Amino acid sequence: YCVEFRTESLSQQCTVETRPHARWMQYLREGHVVCVACQPPAMSTATQRCSGDGHNAHGDKILHWEAVGNSKCQGTWRKIRQLEHCSCPLVHSFIFT
Repeated sequence: YCVEFRTESLSQQCTVETRPHARWMQYLREGHVVCVACQPPAMSTATQRCSGDGHNAHGDKILHWEAVGNSKCQGTWRKIRQLEHCSCPLVHSFIFT
């Protein structure tokens, strides 16, 4: 499944990332909708959910995220909706880890 979030805030360290494998961080912006896929091995076998997916959260709850590979690139987002069938666009798409 996938979850759509609206980015509320992000640290300045995301915009200055220049390593080739982490350039995607430069494209994060406040207010953008991002789509995050929950796939194995991030999915718990016991719950069939990914940690941090905001399962019980709605638009009024602010959730925290952190980029893999740069712990200084972090921020907050609000869950918009969960999609049982993923249709994430090629840009602004991520996976839980």
